[in-house]
Amino acid sequence: MDLILILGSGAAGKMTVGQELMKITDFRLFHNHMMIEPVLEVFGSFQGALISRLRDDIFDEFLKTEYRGLIFTYMMAFDMPSEWEFIGNLSAKFEATGGTVYYVELVADQQERLKRNRSDNRLAHKASKRDLDLSDSRLRYEDTHYRLVSNDGEVPFENYIKIDNTTLTPEECAHKIKAYFHLPDKCINELARRVRLTEVPESEIPDLYEMQVRSFMPLYEKYHDAGSPAIESVDRVRRRYAVENRKYYFIMLDGARVGAINIGHNDPEEKKTAFISPLFVLPEYQNRGIGYTAIQKAFEKLPGVTCWKLETILQEPANCHLYEKCGFVRVGEEKPVNDRMTLIDYERNQKMSEEEIKNQSACGREGV
Repeated sequence: MDLILILGSGAAGKMTVGQELMKITDFRLFHNHMMIEPVLEVFGSFQGALISRLRDDIFDEFLKTEYRGLIFTYMMAFDMPSEWEFIGNLSAKFEATGGTVYYVELVADQQERLKRNRSDNRLAHKASKRDLDLSDSRLRYEDTHYRLVSNDGEVPFENYIKIDNTTLTPEECAHKIKAYFHLPDKCINELARRVRLTEVPESEIPDLYEMQVRSFMPLYEKYHDAGSPAIESVDRVRRRYAVENRKYYFIMLDGARVGAINIGHNDPEEKKTAFISPLFVLPEYQNRGIGYTAIQKAFEKLPGVTCWKLETILQEPANCHLYEKCGFVRVGEEKPVNDRMTLIDYERNQKMSEEEIKNQSACGREGV
């Protein structure tokens, strides 16, 4: 199992970058304060030995899982031999499994870190930082009394990168790490365990409608198409919901609603052909493979279907790429909507074997 170790001074962005890195890889995040905060809450003071034991238990249990790897964040004092010993022992745990350890050091100037020290995300995950004046004072003290940035050439590890992220967003930094170490994309196999489709109850149509508007509004603002789902009425959604032989499903990620899909037969007598319309994922969850996984789950809902059909926008290559990875091919003629937008049809013939589809994209991406 692999380990990504993110080191850096207080408020350098370790946890936030780790959160973004988890979104685009199959690594789970274990930031150091996940152990520190519960101990502080129970005991009212820092209990170093207890935190270390609990942390080791997490590492040992995680190594028994089938995950690709773990992201761990840590504020390391480079001038303390005990810190090097801790990092060495932790790395050895993961290397003993045949895994690779990747070392990331984040550096940012103090002024920027003091600003980040008050960010909503930091305060939401680290209750001990919510006394802002005390937290700022602690950050300055740590900068003065410990050497929290490595010297040039000091870090001996092969897989190591030092990033000045003073002006980088967490997303930019995460993608930089992923590219530097050639980390693979998030794999659909992982998402398949986390994504499920649940039928939309009639009482939740207003929620479905609100999600649809939010998901399609960026496309409407781009193309201003009169038929956009972003501007249709809730009554139209209700009518679509009531169509016999078609069903709406919420796309659930870890129990949260992140999108929806409508599937079924337009002709009650024709059970071999099914349509997908609409399919949408909330903007904040797009480009994570969720759309691809939802389509695979939809196929499982109607195993007797031999031909799947859908319609999409020619000018949205990410969406076209998604459907092609799911085994769809373009058919028919282009249908211009206005001078900005053209609709095209896709079909998927179920005669293509499931193994072929799996091999075509074990780790697909999606733009829905």
